[in-house]
Amino acid sequence: MEVSIDKVKQLRDKTGAGIMDCKKALAETGGDIDAAVEFLRKKGMAKAAKLVSRKATEGLVHAYIHPGGRIGALVEVNCETDFVARTDEFKTLVNDIAMQVAATAPQALTPDDLDDDIIEKEKEIYRSQAVAEGKPEKIVEKIVENKIQKFYEEVCLLEQAFIKDPEVKVGDLVKQLSGKVGENIVIRRFARFQLGDLS
Repeated sequence: MEVSIDKVKQLRDKTGAGIMDCKKALAETGGDIDAAVEFLRKKGMAKAAKLVSRKATEGLVHAYIHPGGRIGALVEVNCETDFVARTDEFKTLVNDIAMQVAATAPQALTPDDLDDDIIEKEKEIYRSQAVAEGKPEKIVEKIVENKIQKFYEEVCLLEQAFIKDPEVKVGDLVKQLSGKVGENIVIRRFARFQLGDLS
């Protein structure tokens, strides 16, 4: 299929992917821009999955202070080389992650980082709610699992919907850039500060 230059440019503007990758994605998806975006995202994530085992010791520590100076966040995001750390794309990702932390106050990076007691307490609450609502015993555990998944999406940074594009999870955002630059990218740690909050 012949792909128009306009469509290639449009897809490139939308994704930042290379010209040849955009051409291939459009050819594979019959010229459908949205499907091509999805194609490129999947390709980037598959590439990113192969990079996870590589060491990421370069990167940035970045502070974001919300206008008004009442909320702030500090994040460390690592990549493999200083070259990638200095790119605008990487800096934008780090700033976006810091804004995400300031806006959503995540408790942990992944579900594995949450304290087991917190998870068990949440499950117990969901179980009690389901029983109180008269749900049949056989579906109570399924309800609990669904609600705990939603809980992870609220409190775990990598599971959260990205504030600038709720269709994308923060973890997928990291994988997309990782696949694009060909380096492992890791959110190492974060902290959120709110004026007067001493917890």
